Amino acid sequence: MSGRDLFCQPRRAGRGAALTLLFASVLVAGAATGSFGDPDRKSPSPSARSTPAAHRETVTDAAAEAMADGKSPMEAAERAVSRSGDRWGAVYSQGEYEEFEEALDGQYTGVGLWARRERDGRIEVTRVQSGSPAAAAGIRTGDRLRSVDGEKVDGRPVTEVVSLLRGDADDAAAGTEVSLGLERGTRAWSETVRRARLSTDSLTVRKLPGGVTVIKVAAFTKGVGDAVRTAVEQTPEHAGIVLDLRGNSGGLVTEAVTAASAFLDGGLVATYDVNGAQRSLHADPGGDTTRPLVALVDGGTMSAAELLTGALQDRGRAVVVGSRTFGKGSIQMPSRLPDGSVAELTVGHYRTPAGHTVDGRGITPDLEVDAEALERAATVLSGLGDPS
Repeated sequence: MSGRDLFCQPRRAGRGAALTLLFASVLVAGAATGSFGDPDRKSPSPSARSTPAAHRETVTDAAAEAMADGKSPMEAAERAVSRSGDRWGAVYSQGEYEEFEEALDGQYTGVGLWARRERDGRIEVTRVQSGSPAAAAGIRTGDRLRSVDGEKVDGRPVTEVVSLLRGDADDAAAGTEVSLGLERGTRAWSETVRRARLSTDSLTVRKLPGGVTVIKVAAFTKGVGDAVRTAVEQTPEHAGIVLDLRGNSGGLVTEAVTAASAFLDGGLVATYDVNGAQRSLHADPGGDTTRPLVALVDGGTMSAAELLTGALQDRGRAVVVGSRTFGKGSIQMPSRLPDGSVAELTVGHYRTPAGHTVDGRGITPDLEVDAEALERAATVLSGLGDPS
């Protein structure tokens, strides 16, 4: 398992997985822009308590009643969501939801470390963001992180380590100090750094031997769709591209559609339903439809990333390589509660252009591989040939 201090486990363990990594909600962008209907619309049939609108009304009513009784609206809403059986439903404090929205804007508060837990339980630094507090302190890839503010991290889930780095328990702001216990070879030392507001590196581009371009999309934050388009335009003519979506837990669906537009000449990207209303998403015309393309996925490919993968696969635009994706194809919409907290509740599901349901199933690659997936993707790409 791997992560970084942007992607944090929410502090209350009972949350749904929809925002566990901050980017798994499919329709937050749609709700914000109004393109997916009115999130405050009431159910036309209040007695039909099984409908998504009625489910939302049940949760908001529970919160309002708790508020009137002098109890916690957020706790009441959490109980209502738990009883509903909504797998992806979750309730977030106002501060946590603001963090989520900031993250989708491509900003986060942290120290600039990526980390993973090794098989022996130790936490290894896998990347240090350029210009970050961690970089300024001289921390390097390969260093071991042994403690955060005196708490040992060996054996702990990366999500918990990330939460410590961010200072979630204290709602730590930029400028607050955090003490890191580190190890490099036989050297052990401590560094005290100050958290900072940092920009996410949601997209990176690199070249492999043989001229293959790898476009790695870590999350669909604002602007990533246009960044994918720019990366494609700057790739030499007819050179193959590996679109690496491994570990991409989703983000803004509008950005995923824009990314699809870089490879498609218009047409259907996905269909979805919200409270029973059927709708569709379409790519813009003018994308590059000729160069060889491989989409690389794994079990951490979720939500909007699966939407993009399904579109490229069903439209015959890309060969999908890797392992079965996560299977998060349900749609959540936010509802503001009386105390400012937010309930994210499931209102529908999306389907790929061929009508395949993703939720609970995931997307099966055209070529399933586990080990050396990038190398296999490059080999597949070379076999696709020059389209000229």
